[in-house]
Amino acid sequence: MPLVTSTEMFKKAYDGGYAIGAFNVNNMEIVQGITEACREEHAPVILQVSKGARAYANHTYLVKLVEAAVAECPEIPVVLHLDHGPDFETCKSCIDGGFTSVMIDASGEKFEKNIEITRKVVEYAHDHGVVVEAELGTLAGVEDDVKVSAEDSSYTRPEEVEEFVSKTGCDSLAIAIGTSHGAYKFTAAQCTRNEKGILVPPPLRFDVLEEVSKRLPGFPIVLHGSSSVPQNYVKMINEHGGKMPDAVGIPEEQLRKAATMSVCKINIDSDLRLAMTGTIRQFFDEHPDKFDPREYLKPARANIKELVRHKLVDVLGCNGKA
Repeated sequence: MPLVTSTEMFKKAYDGGYAIGAFNVNNMEIVQGITEACREEHAPVILQVSKGARAYANHTYLVKLVEAAVAECPEIPVVLHLDHGPDFETCKSCIDGGFTSVMIDASGEKFEKNIEITRKVVEYAHDHGVVVEAELGTLAGVEDDVKVSAEDSSYTRPEEVEEFVSKTGCDSLAIAIGTSHGAYKFTAAQCTRNEKGILVPPPLRFDVLEEVSKRLPGFPIVLHGSSSVPQNYVKMINEHGGKMPDAVGIPEEQLRKAATMSVCKINIDSDLRLAMTGTIRQFFDEHPDKFDPREYLKPARANIKELVRHKLVDVLGCNGKA
């Protein structure tokens, strides 16, 4: 099937109590690992491209990689989505360039300005058959070109969501309930340590999510900054020359709970990067004489595939939903 929008995906996810995985892609191996896992698990998927990915790999290359994945996996629905579009021009470029979904992130602006920018993108996107994700509330952390300090982050205000959605016409809404961008989501001071000495992040604000859901019944909610930062890959990186002390992510059981509520899309990025980096570090440590990229990218791709499979089945619950 050709690329699709997320409209039908989200309706089924909302009614079925699961979420769609939205995975950021930067190269061929990541695209292959994600889509091969989705094909085998019969799961719909959103492949996301950030502003940073477009700068790194080029818009055309990324679109063609996704089109190749669609050709190889015709039985699964695939959305091509712009992640954290910073302005109208970037969103327009992606809409004109084959994307079926875009995010306009004007969450750093004042409420009325956010509405104004978002509405402009929505009007252009809808005229071209493309859906729009917007954001209300600001997540802390660093991911590609998104950099927000903890002091500048803010939870979504539930009392604003109805007006925002009504005035913008957006198709889904990313909210801030305590998730955070990047692999270093929380400082040690923000966390507690369990009996094993492992850092435990503060819990997500499910009260905010519940209130938003009450005010927007049936409306798809999105969670950004939802990588779990798998500790096996953090350990692998650190054991093979890396230095990632106290990298901690969102507990998977909390993401699973969110997926049973109104959250229809959960963004996962850093986990895949950790899997790739850890695998490559280990490979070179164990095979210092090797130099062929195919030899180290093949196991990296395999580990990405298994990680995505785990997310689809155990966290998102979207396996068998294609």
